[in-house]
Amino acid sequence: MTTENQHINTVVDEIVKQKGHTKKSVIPILQAIQDEFNYLPEEALRHICETTEITPGNITGVASFYSQFRMVPAGRHMIKVCVGTACHVKGAMQVYDAFKRHFKLSGTEETDPSGTYTLEKVSCLGCCTLAPVVQVDDVTYGHVTSDKIESVLKDFESQVGKVGKKSKFRNADGTEFQGEIRIGLGSCCVASGSQDVQKEIERTIAGTGINLHLKNVGCVGMCHQVPLVEVIDENKHSKLYAKVKPNEVADIISTHFKPKHFLDRLKSKAYNFLEKVQSDESWEGVDRYMIDVRDEMVSSFLDRQLPVATEHRGVINPLDMDEYRSFGGFEALRTVLKMDRHEVIRTVKESGLRGRGGAGFLTGLKWELVEKEKGEKKYLICNGDEGDPGAFMDRMLLESYPYRVIEGMLIAAFAVQATDGYFYIRAEYPLAVIRIRQALINCREQNLLGENILDSNFNFDIQIYEGAGAFVCGEETALMASIEGNRGFPTIRPPFPAQKGLWGYPTLINNTETFAQVSYIIRNGNDHFSAIGTEHSKGTKVFSLAGKVNRGGLIEVPMGITIRQIVEEIGGGVQNGKKFKAVQVGGPSGGCIPASLYDTPIDYQSLIEVGAMMGSGGLVVLDEDDCMVDIARYFLSFTQNESCGKCTFCRVGTKRMLDILNKITSGKGTKKDLDELKYLADWTKKGSLCNLGKSAPNPVLTTLQYFHDEYEAHIEGRCPAGKCTEMITYSITDDCIGCTKCAQKCPVDAIKFEPHKKHTINTELCIKCDACRPVCPVDAVIVR
Repeated sequence: MTTENQHINTVVDEIVKQKGHTKKSVIPILQAIQDEFNYLPEEALRHICETTEITPGNITGVASFYSQFRMVPAGRHMIKVCVGTACHVKGAMQVYDAFKRHFKLSGTEETDPSGTYTLEKVSCLGCCTLAPVVQVDDVTYGHVTSDKIESVLKDFESQVGKVGKKSKFRNADGTEFQGEIRIGLGSCCVASGSQDVQKEIERTIAGTGINLHLKNVGCVGMCHQVPLVEVIDENKHSKLYAKVKPNEVADIISTHFKPKHFLDRLKSKAYNFLEKVQSDESWEGVDRYMIDVRDEMVSSFLDRQLPVATEHRGVINPLDMDEYRSFGGFEALRTVLKMDRHEVIRTVKESGLRGRGGAGFLTGLKWELVEKEKGEKKYLICNGDEGDPGAFMDRMLLESYPYRVIEGMLIAAFAVQATDGYFYIRAEYPLAVIRIRQALINCREQNLLGENILDSNFNFDIQIYEGAGAFVCGEETALMASIEGNRGFPTIRPPFPAQKGLWGYPTLINNTETFAQVSYIIRNGNDHFSAIGTEHSKGTKVFSLAGKVNRGGLIEVPMGITIRQIVEEIGGGVQNGKKFKAVQVGGPSGGCIPASLYDTPIDYQSLIEVGAMMGSGGLVVLDEDDCMVDIARYFLSFTQNESCGKCTFCRVGTKRMLDILNKITSGKGTKKDLDELKYLADWTKKGSLCNLGKSAPNPVLTTLQYFHDEYEAHIEGRCPAGKCTEMITYSITDDCIGCTKCAQKCPVDAIKFEPHKKHTINTELCIKCDACRPVCPVDAVIVR
């Protein structure tokens, strides 16, 4: 045996010791091996089979099913280009292609010749308001364009060796502070540079005598304004600063706080820095970055919202349990532990709460069905496998409100008599996993998990199970198959999970947001909750608002609010003065709702009536420049790729529909194709086994219904939006002023660098990357 193989076997033995020897541990074992080696070495897999109960068939079945696993060596660093809906409509594929050109990758090659980087596309990174998004190892970059590839790599390489270091925060220990600075450190904030801002604050006040409480808070929801810094002075006056950069920190500090002593002022970095910048004519002052809650823009973003699941957002430190308690945390659990479990279920049932994962099943009724079942064990699962491209609600809730979700799970477990719980969380959400893991540790230390919880004779504990990259595992039965160590195949129902679920025992599965609503209902009463919303859709819904909208972010609104109110009043309208064309609701399971239905209320019934569905809650705004045939093709490519392949209607139906859409978007379609597309969509919807297949045709059916003229235009040989690359040609008009900006951006030298002359495009060299058009100052680059 070689030294290398000995090392591999030693590592595998340690992993198996930690994860277990049985089949149910196969996915965690493979994940740990890949974390160590960046792929699954054959020797490691062989050693697993030799030393555990896991068979070659188990490993092959799992490793070939889940997209996370790699069987061939990869680079030392992984570059993940998000191609989710929000990123797709903002040019993610141009970014991906630019990375391929940079590394000189051709065909299916993914790893650069030096073995340093491996490039891959991912469905969604959950930072939709920063689209297009790229993640290099654990560093996330937002608003990436094709001309910023080298900048991203240069920045990442400067971070190697520093990534992952934790910033220190002072805890609230009774110390008297001059004020408080709250820094958002959710995924979107971090991706926009909030950690650098935090470090600059620490450096700025060091040695000044200014005594501030620096506080890490979760998502505020205003993701379009990150990084966010809220300053609260000693008089409790609050100012919120948006899009803060490190070089603006000193000015912000000096605006609100003064060093206590004269000598400290002389030493103060804030004052020295301020003196320098005030003489700089380009400095525009701090007011440019300040947001007042009375401001019309911010007021309209916040006033239409009603925080229930996101209660106290932007105020609570996600992992500070004392602070969570100070806002009523765990009061609902204490109340429930003194109640009869049937009364708990009745309260949730009468509140009208419906599952927020998409299906909208009455939550209290589901709890009631599980409670009635008998069994030596009952399981409870929080479904955080948020796979919809364009959705990031679960990520935000898990990162920002871990105790709130855990409290909801504890209440549900008590009500249905569950003995063991699981968080099933997407592997693409590392920060959510970190915070939930620490929150569980803290809860165990406080007797909120484990044996005899709060001296009530109630026993319940929770563990984390990370997904391995399969959209279908958001479906309940597929999710349970994954936890059991199998391929994520859905199964026919009945039996339902409530009757025969995880390892054959009764199982309650609810979405993250559903659990986050529960404590509010118990504390405020079912009547209070049911008074919010509409007759058949009670309460609030959390949405991720992304795409071509001015103010994207995480919002929570009462059921029944209209699409127009969300886009115009909360979102501030469509970007760049463009016309609203459609909104994609519910991801690949939903549909495209056109401008003619702008006033459609957002509730379960109304969305189904217009051919869409609530889904998990993604809202992606599309404008006049988006091609609806391309959007349908995009979603079909996603669902076809994510189909588990178990049933013929989904496996073959999605493939045939995608073939037709590819044909149409390449200018080779016929009118007969439209009839065939509708026929296939209807049968795929009727015959598929699970909701992934049943809902896959929704984007096709809604675009055929509401944008039929665009399909006909493609069949006639033109893409009205100029998005379908095989049908368009770039050219430069006589308005060209010879500024050379287009030539400088062209990655393939299809435009000659000729200053002060009218430019032309060599169509044979042009790769239609769209790099030239946005930079032209006189709009001389056109697409036909």
